[in-house]
Amino acid sequence: MTEKEASREVYQFHILLLKISPAIWRRVLVPSDQNLADFHDTIQIVMGWDDTHLDRFRIHGKEHGIAKRGGPWFSSDPRQVQLRSLHLRIKERFLYEYDFHAFWQHQIRLEKVLPFDPTKTYPVCIGGARKAPPYWCDGPFAYLEEKQYFSSDRINCRLLEILEDGEARVGDYREEAIQMLFWLEVDSFDRQAVNHRLALFAAGDARWLEMEEMEID
Repeated sequence: MTEKEASREVYQFHILLLKISPAIWRRVLVPSDQNLADFHDTIQIVMGWDDTHLDRFRIHGKEHGIAKRGGPWFSSDPRQVQLRSLHLRIKERFLYEYDFHAFWQHQIRLEKVLPFDPTKTYPVCIGGARKAPPYWCDGPFAYLEEKQYFSSDRINCRLLEILEDGEARVGDYREEAIQMLFWLEVDSFDRQAVNHRLALFAAGDARWLEMEEMEID
Protein backbone atom coordinates (compact mmCIF):
# COMPACT_ATOMS: atom_id res chain seq x y z
CA MET A 1 0.00 0.00 0.00
CA THR A 2 1.34 3.41 -0.95
CA GLU A 3 1.61 6.31 1.52
CA LYS A 4 -1.29 8.04 -0.24
CA GLU A 5 -3.49 4.95 0.04
CA ALA A 6 -2.59 4.56 3.72
CA SER A 7 -3.93 8.05 4.45
CA ARG A 8 -7.23 7.42 2.65
CA GLU A 9 -10.46 6.18 4.17
CA VAL A 10 -13.77 5.16 2.65
CA TYR A 11 -17.04 6.92 3.48
CA GLN A 12 -20.28 4.98 3.39
CA PHE A 13 -23.11 7.36 2.52
CA HIS A 14 -26.84 6.76 2.46
CA ILE A 15 -28.62 8.94 -0.12
CA LEU A 16 -32.38 9.41 0.32
CA LEU A 17 -34.63 11.36 -2.04
CA LEU A 18 -36.93 13.35 0.23
CA LYS A 19 -40.75 13.64 0.05
CA ILE A 20 -41.12 10.37 -1.89
CA SER A 21 -42.78 7.18 -0.63
CA PRO A 22 -41.96 4.33 -1.01
CA ALA A 23 -38.40 5.51 -0.51
CA ILE A 24 -35.94 6.01 -3.35
CA TRP A 25 -32.46 5.55 -1.91
CA ARG A 26 -28.86 4.55 -2.63
CA ARG A 27 -25.92 3.43 -0.51
CA VAL A 28 -22.45 4.25 -1.83
CA LEU A 29 -18.80 3.90 -0.86
CA VAL A 30 -16.54 6.77 -1.87
CA PRO A 31 -12.90 7.59 -1.05
CA SER A 32 -12.43 10.28 1.57
CA ASP A 33 -10.29 12.35 -0.81
CA GLN A 34 -13.00 12.56 -3.47
CA ASN A 35 -13.82 16.21 -4.14
CA LEU A 36 -17.35 17.63 -4.15
CA ALA A 37 -17.43 18.01 -7.94
CA ASP A 38 -16.73 14.28 -8.34
CA PHE A 39 -19.17 13.46 -5.54
CA HIS A 40 -21.79 15.38 -7.52
CA ASP A 41 -21.05 13.16 -10.54
CA THR A 42 -21.25 10.09 -8.31
CA ILE A 43 -24.71 11.09 -7.08
CA GLN A 44 -25.88 11.83 -10.63
CA ILE A 45 -24.77 8.35 -11.73
CA VAL A 46 -26.23 6.35 -8.85
CA MET A 47 -29.53 8.22 -8.93
CA GLY A 48 -29.83 8.12 -12.70
CA TRP A 49 -30.15 11.89 -13.17
CA ASP A 50 -29.05 13.51 -16.45
CA ASP A 51 -27.03 16.45 -15.03
CA THR A 52 -28.91 19.03 -17.10
CA HIS A 53 -30.08 21.22 -14.20
CA LEU A 54 -28.60 23.43 -11.50
CA ASP A 55 -27.45 21.78 -8.28
CA ARG A 56 -25.79 22.54 -4.95
CA PHE A 57 -24.69 21.01 -1.68
CA ARG A 58 -25.77 22.52 1.66
CA ILE A 59 -23.18 21.50 4.25
CA HIS A 60 -22.63 23.11 7.66
CA GLY A 61 -24.69 26.13 6.62
CA LYS A 62 -22.60 26.75 3.48
CA GLU A 63 -23.50 26.18 -0.16
CA HIS A 64 -21.11 24.41 -2.53
CA GLY A 65 -21.43 23.92 -6.27
CA ILE A 66 -20.17 24.87 -9.71
CA ALA A 67 -21.44 28.29 -10.76
CA LYS A 68 -23.53 28.15 -13.94
CA ARG A 69 -25.37 30.76 -15.95
CA GLY A 70 -28.70 31.56 -14.32
CA GLY A 71 -27.70 29.89 -11.05
CA PRO A 72 -26.21 30.95 -7.71
CA TRP A 73 -22.61 32.01 -7.17
CA PHE A 74 -20.44 29.93 -4.85
CA SER A 75 -17.47 31.16 -2.85
CA SER A 76 -15.56 27.86 -3.04
CA ASP A 77 -14.45 25.67 -5.93
CA PRO A 78 -15.97 22.17 -5.40
CA ARG A 79 -13.05 20.66 -7.29
CA GLN A 80 -10.79 21.85 -4.46
CA VAL A 81 -13.01 20.69 -1.56
CA GLN A 82 -12.37 17.10 -0.52
CA LEU A 83 -14.96 15.20 1.49
CA ARG A 84 -12.51 14.60 4.34
CA SER A 85 -11.93 18.35 4.69
CA LEU A 86 -15.58 18.70 5.76
CA HIS A 87 -14.88 16.79 9.00
CA LEU A 88 -18.22 15.01 8.92
CA ARG A 89 -19.31 13.02 11.96
CA ILE A 90 -20.89 9.57 11.84
CA LYS A 91 -24.68 9.91 11.29
CA GLU A 92 -24.28 13.56 10.25
CA ARG A 93 -26.59 14.66 7.44
CA PHE A 94 -26.44 17.29 4.72
CA LEU A 95 -28.41 18.17 1.59
CA TYR A 96 -27.80 17.84 -2.13
CA GLU A 97 -30.35 19.74 -4.23
CA TYR A 98 -30.88 19.13 -7.92
CA ASP A 99 -33.08 21.03 -10.38
CA PHE A 100 -34.12 24.22 -8.60
CA HIS A 101 -37.50 24.17 -10.36
CA ALA A 102 -38.58 20.61 -9.54
CA PHE A 103 -36.48 20.91 -6.37
CA TRP A 104 -35.31 17.36 -5.80
CA GLN A 105 -33.74 17.24 -2.34
CA HIS A 106 -31.43 14.41 -1.31
CA GLN A 107 -30.61 13.78 2.33
CA ILE A 108 -27.08 12.40 2.53
CA ARG A 109 -26.02 10.70 5.76
CA LEU A 110 -22.55 9.48 6.65
CA GLU A 111 -23.13 5.96 7.99
CA LYS A 112 -19.61 4.58 8.40
CA VAL A 113 -15.93 5.35 7.92
CA LEU A 114 -14.16 2.26 6.60
CA PRO A 115 -10.53 1.39 5.82
CA PHE A 116 -9.45 1.96 2.23
CA ASP A 117 -8.99 -1.27 0.26
CA PRO A 118 -6.55 -0.76 -2.65
CA THR A 119 -7.85 -3.93 -4.34
CA LYS A 120 -11.30 -2.39 -4.81
CA THR A 121 -12.58 0.33 -7.13
CA TYR A 122 -14.29 3.40 -5.70
CA PRO A 123 -16.87 4.86 -5.89
CA VAL A 124 -19.17 1.84 -5.79
CA CYS A 125 -22.88 1.44 -5.10
CA ILE A 126 -23.66 -1.29 -2.56
CA GLY A 127 -27.43 -0.89 -2.33
CA GLY A 128 -30.48 0.97 -3.51
CA ALA A 129 -34.16 0.84 -4.31
CA ARG A 130 -36.33 2.13 -7.15
CA LYS A 131 -35.67 4.37 -10.10
CA ALA A 132 -35.24 8.10 -9.66
CA PRO A 133 -38.18 10.17 -11.00
CA PRO A 134 -38.19 10.64 -14.79
CA TYR A 135 -37.14 13.91 -16.39
CA TRP A 136 -40.71 14.91 -17.23
CA CYS A 137 -41.92 14.85 -13.60
CA ASP A 138 -41.95 18.35 -12.15
CA GLY A 139 -41.18 17.65 -8.51
CA PRO A 140 -42.22 15.17 -5.79
CA PHE A 141 -45.95 15.96 -5.87
CA ALA A 142 -46.16 15.55 -9.65
CA TYR A 143 -44.18 12.30 -9.40
CA LEU A 144 -46.50 10.79 -6.80
CA GLU A 145 -49.59 11.97 -8.67
CA GLU A 146 -48.41 10.46 -11.97
CA LYS A 147 -47.33 7.23 -10.25
CA GLN A 148 -50.80 6.83 -8.83
CA TYR A 149 -52.35 7.51 -12.25
CA PHE A 150 -50.19 4.98 -14.08
CA SER A 151 -51.34 1.89 -12.21
CA SER A 152 -50.59 -1.48 -13.82
CA ASP A 153 -54.30 -1.97 -14.52
CA ARG A 154 -54.56 1.39 -16.29
CA ILE A 155 -51.43 0.64 -18.34
CA ASN A 156 -52.75 -2.78 -19.39
CA CYS A 157 -56.05 -1.25 -20.49
CA ARG A 158 -54.26 1.46 -22.46
CA LEU A 159 -51.98 -1.06 -24.16
CA LEU A 160 -55.03 -3.01 -25.31
CA GLU A 161 -56.52 0.18 -26.76
CA ILE A 162 -53.30 0.88 -28.67
CA LEU A 163 -53.13 -2.67 -30.02
CA GLU A 164 -56.72 -2.38 -31.24
CA ASP A 165 -55.95 0.82 -33.16
CA GLY A 166 -55.60 -0.60 -36.64
CA GLU A 167 -54.67 2.77 -38.16
CA ALA A 168 -51.84 3.54 -35.74
CA ARG A 169 -48.35 4.31 -37.06
CA VAL A 170 -45.09 3.33 -35.37
CA GLY A 171 -44.40 6.75 -33.87
CA ASP A 172 -47.93 7.64 -32.85
CA TYR A 173 -47.59 6.36 -29.31
CA ARG A 174 -43.84 6.63 -28.77
CA GLU A 175 -43.85 9.19 -25.95
CA GLU A 176 -46.76 7.52 -24.22
CA ALA A 177 -45.03 4.14 -24.51
CA ILE A 178 -41.87 5.57 -22.92
CA GLN A 179 -43.93 6.82 -19.97
CA MET A 180 -45.76 3.53 -19.51
CA LEU A 181 -42.53 1.54 -19.71
CA PHE A 182 -41.00 3.69 -16.99
CA TRP A 183 -43.93 3.18 -14.62
CA LEU A 184 -43.96 -0.55 -15.24
CA GLU A 185 -40.31 -0.67 -14.07
CA VAL A 186 -40.50 2.10 -11.45
CA ASP A 187 -39.72 -0.20 -8.52
CA SER A 188 -36.61 -1.71 -10.12
CA PHE A 189 -32.98 -0.67 -9.57
CA ASP A 190 -30.15 -1.98 -11.76
CA ARG A 191 -27.15 -1.79 -9.42
CA GLN A 192 -24.95 -3.72 -11.84
CA ALA A 193 -25.48 -1.14 -14.58
CA VAL A 194 -24.82 1.69 -12.13
CA ASN A 195 -21.56 0.13 -10.98
CA HIS A 196 -20.43 -0.45 -14.55
CA ARG A 197 -20.84 3.27 -15.19
CA LEU A 198 -19.15 4.16 -11.88
CA ALA A 199 -16.17 1.98 -12.83
CA LEU A 200 -15.81 3.88 -16.11
CA PHE A 201 -16.05 7.16 -14.20
CA ALA A 202 -13.40 6.05 -11.67
CA ALA A 203 -11.07 5.04 -14.50
CA GLY A 204 -11.47 8.40 -16.25
CA ASP A 205 -13.10 6.65 -19.20
CA ALA A 206 -15.30 9.15 -21.07
CA ARG A 207 -17.73 6.39 -21.99
CA TRP A 208 -19.52 7.01 -18.70
CA LEU A 209 -20.75 10.27 -20.26
CA GLU A 210 -21.78 8.52 -23.47
CA MET A 211 -23.92 6.14 -21.43
CA GLU A 212 -25.61 9.18 -19.86
CA GLU A 213 -26.46 10.54 -23.30
CA MET A 214 -27.91 7.16 -24.31
CA GLU A 215 -30.14 7.13 -21.21
CA ILE A 216 -31.40 10.66 -21.98
CA ASP A 217 -32.25 9.70 -25.56
